[in-house]
Amino acid sequence: MKTRILSLLLACSMVISLALLTIGCSSNTGASVSDAPEGVAALWEAGGTRDKIVVISDIHLGIDDSYTEMVKNRPLLIEFLRHLQSTTDVRELVIAGDFLDEWFLPVYYPSYTDESQFYKDVIANNQSVIDELNNVIDSGIKLVYVPGNHDMTLEAGVLQEAIPNIVQARDTKGLGAYHTGDRNEIVIEHGHRYDVFSAPDTVTNAELCGNDDTILPAGYFYARYAATWVLEGRPTVEKDLPVVTDVPDKTDTDQYGAYIYYSLLKGISSRMTPNESLDEKIFDMHIAGFDDAYTYLDFYPAQQEDGTISAPVLFKNIQRSWAERQTLNNIKVPNSFIEAVTGTLDWEYYFGQAKKQYMDNPDESVDVVVFGHTHVPSYQDMGDGRYYLNDGTWIDNNTDYPDATRTFAVITTGNKDMAALYRFTEDGSIIDIGASISNEVD
Repeated sequence: MKTRILSLLLACSMVISLALLTIGCSSNTGASVSDAPEGVAALWEAGGTRDKIVVISDIHLGIDDSYTEMVKNRPLLIEFLRHLQSTTDVRELVIAGDFLDEWFLPVYYPSYTDESQFYKDVIANNQSVIDELNNVIDSGIKLVYVPGNHDMTLEAGVLQEAIPNIVQARDTKGLGAYHTGDRNEIVIEHGHRYDVFSAPDTVTNAELCGNDDTILPAGYFYARYAATWVLEGRPTVEKDLPVVTDVPDKTDTDQYGAYIYYSLLKGISSRMTPNESLDEKIFDMHIAGFDDAYTYLDFYPAQQEDGTISAPVLFKNIQRSWAERQTLNNIKVPNSFIEAVTGTLDWEYYFGQAKKQYMDNPDESVDVVVFGHTHVPSYQDMGDGRYYLNDGTWIDNNTDYPDATRTFAVITTGNKDMAALYRFTEDGSIIDIGASISNEVD
């Protein structure tokens, strides 16, 4: 599947200059362009009505350029934003999560206690992007932010101070879903709400930490572990990981779910092998309800003395908290822990969630769903003005999809919506990648 998508992306090389088609022109024309950059070309031949919603996500601006995932593409993002300001039919720009990054930190990053200051430092390190986003607003485009998992602890006030007129779509701690369009028919979220590893977890470690401030999920720890491995040059280090010898019967959904979780982490942990030892207290945590130091083995599931499969300290019996997490995280149609775990690394799972939660949900009136999170651009035309899109990412190196970066979604709202997926090139033009990656899901 991955190879097929990549080959299709590589095959798509024709730079387009055609206008995005406009269906059902809205009477809401929005503000006029007053401060668009002089001499900067529009992204496309714009119409006379502000009826387009542009979505970007997974930008991953970091606190230190020596290891952030987005450095090379930062000036290209600024250029994109300048072109956007000159495109007179754009109504909104939505940043669908993972805008600022607190997760891509090596384990040796100095321990800190002030998360607000951390994010202020991330903003300062990327001030040129922040300045251009303020210019986007000044040009007459509405700017909206939706939380992602890598910035789930970003406080609204910190972002508002940096971008005073930004609109923030938040529905519970660490999450948000933005409804927009002429008929409120478009919903945009990051997508981590449905990811066991990345959804806010205010439950599993609450007793351990003795407070209600815990929110960081298991994925935070694995992201930091992975970042360390990458920054160390991806070393191959022999790791004596705990082994589960007894496979539970599938009818035992509790323990079989724990086993599936273990199996997934075993695969990840066998591939990511940083130099740090498994029993070294490398996670010195004094944020988000944590106030201790932990080893990798503290949250690695294994067979315990009583025979059950569980992590010994952090995220103990995580399979038992998933139902409550879904309720607290405002998931409309819950699923099982096993389904969620097995789907986490499968981009088709998120398409399924878009349908289950919104498009096939009789309590919703949604025609278009846009997610980020996976870094895998996706375009599904379901007919009759209904679409699912994943807008991809802006990181410098999209490891599995090297030609799939600087991608963005565009929805033309009206009586019947139209959607497109594009890639911003280094020469300032755009490539339509929608047709090349469609029809990947039956």
